Amino acid sequence: MVALLLLNFVLMALDARESTSGKLVVRSWTQTAADFVQSPVTTISASISNYFSSIANLRSAQDENTLLKQRVQELEVELRQKDGLSNENERLRSLLQLKDDSKYKVLSARIIGRDPSAWFNASIINRGSLDGVLLNMPVVTDGGIVGRITAVSPLTSQVDLITYSKSGVGGIVGEVGATNALGVVVGTGKTDILEMKYVPGTAEVEVGQPIFTTGQDGIYPAGLKIGEIVNVVRGSATTAHKIEIRPAAKLNSMQEVGVLLYQPPQKPEFEQRVTPEQQKKK
Repeated sequence: MVALLLLNFVLMALDARESTSGKLVVRSWTQTAADFVQSPVTTISASISNYFSSIANLRSAQDENTLLKQRVQELEVELRQKDGLSNENERLRSLLQLKDDSKYKVLSARIIGRDPSAWFNASIINRGSLDGVLLNMPVVTDGGIVGRITAVSPLTSQVDLITYSKSGVGGIVGEVGATNALGVVVGTGKTDILEMKYVPGTAEVEVGQPIFTTGQDGIYPAGLKIGEIVNVVRGSATTAHKIEIRPAAKLNSMQEVGVLLYQPPQKPEFEQRVTPEQQKKK
């Protein structure tokens, strides 16, 4: 009897329907339970799918970012190359202008190295004896004098810079003939400072005045710019001025120079000369 009652109860429950929708109650309960289980599963699946999609998108963005960085680097290299070509063209134009303006034949040359034993005092150029280069020929830029040739091979030459401590150039404050402030410009071993010695303490000199070659040293022709005065320690009637000069040529950054194919006038030969012995007798 109990079994029959339970069976009847089960059959009635299975056949029971909702009063509003007419759906089977068991089906509604089953669907509710299924929804309760399926909803978290669906949420977790969507989250996992979104996570992997985000990773894929991130990798794609990283790849795109890498390509963009590479392109930026390529553009920077191209820009530097264009700037380098522009600067080189400007220097070459200046050298050509120097050739046109100079009274002497100018042989263009390129700096190809530095002397390891005197790194800041000497440079190597790609011109030698086969190009007509001789010892002591002046080397210049469009700004001013650089130095002189001190060693020559068939294809290259060494240039001692005017900043070399053992160099010397006959100089004058202002234009030749316009002043009597003559002296000797010597190197200090520094790349940006020269010193002018033996200028009389009574001569008028001022900061900012240009210094030119006198042409009396037997190496450089007259009228080449050496630099400008940047400091003066005043002398007196018995002591010379101490003058500091900034070189006109940009010695630190020069890449092209010009060799003046210049030979100074020969010194006159005298028929008679006072010997040291004759001077002692006097």
